[in-house]
Amino acid sequence: MKKAIYPGTFDPLTNGHLDIIKRGSLIFDHLIVAIAHDTSKKTLLTVEERLGLLNAATKDMNNVTIDHFTGMTVDYVKKTDARLILRGMRTMSDFEYEFEMALNNKSFDPEIETVFIMTSVDCSYIRSKVVKQVAELGGNITGLVPPIVEKLLKEKLGH
Repeated sequence: MKKAIYPGTFDPLTNGHLDIIKRGSLIFDHLIVAIAHDTSKKTLLTVEERLGLLNAATKDMNNVTIDHFTGMTVDYVKKTDARLILRGMRTMSDFEYEFEMALNNKSFDPEIETVFIMTSVDCSYIRSKVVKQVAELGGNITGLVPPIVEKLLKEKLGH
């Protein structure tokens, strides 16, 4: 069975993330979308909110499960008996960052492989950071995030 981990902060979940999740679910027998507790990032949404959004957005994907973890991604991958990390890429700057991370992960555990999927063209410009900034300023994020995410962000930010 091919099991992969798709790690990220998902703050917030975007249509770009969902694109990678849907396509990854067609490639792997089991895809675990794992929310990383990243202490270097200031998050807008709590882990519980992100878990709820991801569970709602993937409820019809039978081979996708949602989880969260602290610590290094490679340690979580080993803990779940997966050997594959799924990562999405939009641009060349993503490539440089993801390539470096894949090499680091490989140096920590040579048995772990990273699989890259290029995002769909219609999602190539979507970034969580930009979505957060636009939402915080009361801008329109329709089409950038699933409707359930848009609703929560409007409620949370008072827009």
